[in-house]
Amino acid sequence: MARPPAPGSVVVPDWHESAEGKEYLTCILRKNRRRVFGLLERPVLPPPVAIDTASYKIFVSGKSGVGKTALVAKLAGLEVPVVHHETTGIQTTVVFWPAKLQASDRVVMFRFEFWDCGESALKKFDHMLPACKEKTDAFLFLFSFTDRASFEDLPGQLARVAGEAPSVVRMVIGSKYPFGDVPERDLTAFRQAWDLPLLRVKSVPGRRLADGRTLDGRAGLADIAHVLNGLAEQLWHQDQVAAGLLPNPPENTPS
Repeated sequence: MARPPAPGSVVVPDWHESAEGKEYLTCILRKNRRRVFGLLERPVLPPPVAIDTASYKIFVSGKSGVGKTALVAKLAGLEVPVVHHETTGIQTTVVFWPAKLQASDRVVMFRFEFWDCGESALKKFDHMLPACKEKTDAFLFLFSFTDRASFEDLPGQLARVAGEAPSVVRMVIGSKYPFGDVPERDLTAFRQAWDLPLLRVKSVPGRRLADGRTLDGRAGLADIAHVLNGLAEQLWHQDQVAAGLLPNPPENTPS
């Protein structure tokens, strides 16, 4: 894997809040609600603003109960399950996200296909993990701030899931922030040892529209834009390095 780029060096961080960015976001919103896309669907843009699409498969990994399904729901603008039910098989969710590149000032539509599989299913059926890992562009490793064991399991997850795929992007996300007992010093030590992006997702209810029931799609995007931008940044950078358009600095090896 190419060494991670500095945050904000590939994708313009707050572009989605600009007038231009908001115009592009209308293709993934409908009356301030998030549009839901199937595997074969895509946003429709007017011909004058047609843009290229970059598609990526992302496998979400982590212990049972850390919030994998809840995170994907948040990223897709869907209702987050109130009660935890382990995913019984493989669940795929498509999320589109427009982003502007720093180097070229060009807008690209990123298509993220998230693959989520319950821990029990992975252990019970031998074909599940290979299917999730096949042609994967990124591994998203989750831990919960309320479950220290899930944080301590990260090195094992990284070795077990990504050990044989060194060229695949790896990112870590801490869910249910800011509660729990994973102190900042432990996060700093992990980042220094593994040299991986580590993001946090707050454990807050989705904001609602005026009717009090419908999720506010635009507000929801603001809450998770840092995750979608982070993924876009890492994956685009990896593609540029793989194509020989950028140098690949030596990667830190955890001790």
